[in-house]
Amino acid sequence: MNLDSLTHDALAALRPPPRIPLSDWIEQNIVLPQGVSALPGRVRLWSYQKGIADAIGDPSVERVTLVKSARLGFTFLLTSALGHYAVNEPSPVLVLQPVESDCRDFVVSEIEPIFAESPVLHSLLSADYDEGGRNTLLSRRFPGGSLKIVAAKAPRNLRRHTVRVLFVDEADACETTAEGSPIMLAEKRTLSFPDRKIVIGSTPLIAETSNVIRAYEASDGRIFEVPCPSCGAFNFIEWRNIEWESGQPETAKYRCPHCNSLIDERHKLQMLREGRWRATRPEVVGHAGFHINALVSPLPNASWPKLVAEFLAAKDDTDLLRPFLNTVLAEPWRESGDEVNELSLQQRVEPFGLDRIPAEVLCITIGCDVQRDRLELTVVGWSRDGVAFVLGHIVLWGSPDGDDVWFECDEVLRTKWKHPFGGWLKVDAACIDAGDGASMDKVLSFCQPRLGRRVMAIKGASGNRPALVATKSKALKARLFIVGVDSLKSQIFDKLARGRSIRFSDSLEPVWFEQVTSERRVLRYSRGQPQRRFERIPGRNAEALDCTVYAFSAKAGVAIQWDSREAELRSASPPKAAQPQVYRSKWMTGA
Repeated sequence: MNLDSLTHDALAALRPPPRIPLSDWIEQNIVLPQGVSALPGRVRLWSYQKGIADAIGDPSVERVTLVKSARLGFTFLLTSALGHYAVNEPSPVLVLQPVESDCRDFVVSEIEPIFAESPVLHSLLSADYDEGGRNTLLSRRFPGGSLKIVAAKAPRNLRRHTVRVLFVDEADACETTAEGSPIMLAEKRTLSFPDRKIVIGSTPLIAETSNVIRAYEASDGRIFEVPCPSCGAFNFIEWRNIEWESGQPETAKYRCPHCNSLIDERHKLQMLREGRWRATRPEVVGHAGFHINALVSPLPNASWPKLVAEFLAAKDDTDLLRPFLNTVLAEPWRESGDEVNELSLQQRVEPFGLDRIPAEVLCITIGCDVQRDRLELTVVGWSRDGVAFVLGHIVLWGSPDGDDVWFECDEVLRTKWKHPFGGWLKVDAACIDAGDGASMDKVLSFCQPRLGRRVMAIKGASGNRPALVATKSKALKARLFIVGVDSLKSQIFDKLARGRSIRFSDSLEPVWFEQVTSERRVLRYSRGQPQRRFERIPGRNAEALDCTVYAFSAKAGVAIQWDSREAELRSASPPKAAQPQVYRSKWMTGA
């Protein structure tokens, strides 16, 4: 072999492999393990996944935004793209997840199994070390680069990193902190790289505050279209295109908006194979945006009949309808309005009350608001399917500094009401406001000995918080519960504006309806980020709204066995607990 041949072979060995689309690289190199996928083995991407992957791997595209539903495999694409950068373009990579538990789940459930199963990625990642020399699960190194997985709730961690590649998963769940938007902070860590890559994906949540919707609207706006088997016209399948016979979700079909043909589910896979992405704003360069929903998902649990069945189960309850809109249709939830009309609510009263308990009510909770000269209590009944019946509102006059008004309050909390089934209903839980400071000690001293009856002292807190969380302060020497008032108000306002999941007694006074609608939702900007807040309408009191919020929070502290409760109410007396059978030894009796 002459010198020219040796030189040619040596240079050929040093020449980097030809760039291929990321989708081809994934299909050639990524292997799904048994525990991660229902179809383990070598990957075969669907056409919609190929378009997204190729945009992520395209050096001419700086940003990729994906508005997605569940059941479409975005997390897998994210993991595969990480593998591509580790092998082909070693760089510092940052993954932003909403909370710490999401970071750990992403590593343990996605990255480690796929990297271990795929030969090209096997043993590629080594554990990084913290300042104490210990391995860290969320910090890894690979030849020529690194991988950091950071929680959006800990924005201080973002200051430590400079990265070329940024992946943001579930962007709409990344809450704004005191330092501002964690997504904006993360993007600033990429400014040093002219060839940076920013990928943002999420199920959209609330339209007015959605990070992923805002990013998609700045992109080229691609939609995934599939051809009609009858006429061949391409269309983005929307929920309005799905039809079914009343009460029969199994008859669901897709109606083509071009030829009006009804298409059966069995055609979906072929339609999906021939589907394509179309940019609705092709003039935008360098920012590829994708919008896709579960109506084109090939998974069996995303068939049109099954999705229709999910919709029918959710349509009358905003708590169920909202996640259906977000996670199935990939559409953000749009608030029902800034205000709820009190007169429209008064027109919905029904002939029931504390002296006429509806048969559907199997549980009762009470919310109590403490004022300087009185206690106000709203009594709410609950059905097994989550419908709230506002049964009545009680005002107890007297200073909360004294004892008399608390004796009366205890009598209300001990009251039992006759149920149509023949049994008696009592209060399952009550929340009493201790947040005004002046009466906190009195409320705590009243509630603490009654905690066994689920009489809870509460304090409201703003922001996206759980309905009810227990806390204990050594200084207070009593149990205080924190109520996420903004989340509960959003839930209540949505229920008031849609459907009949809150029903009203005709015993409620007009002032109660005025007070329960005493606040409006408004959009405000903090550090440049939109936030939904509740503000008081001038001139209105809010006692009824506060009481209702507290009654809803009390429901979060109750676990009801609905069948057992109904059986108990149908019996003349509460069913006796089963007595254990006793066996006596003959040896003990000397027999």
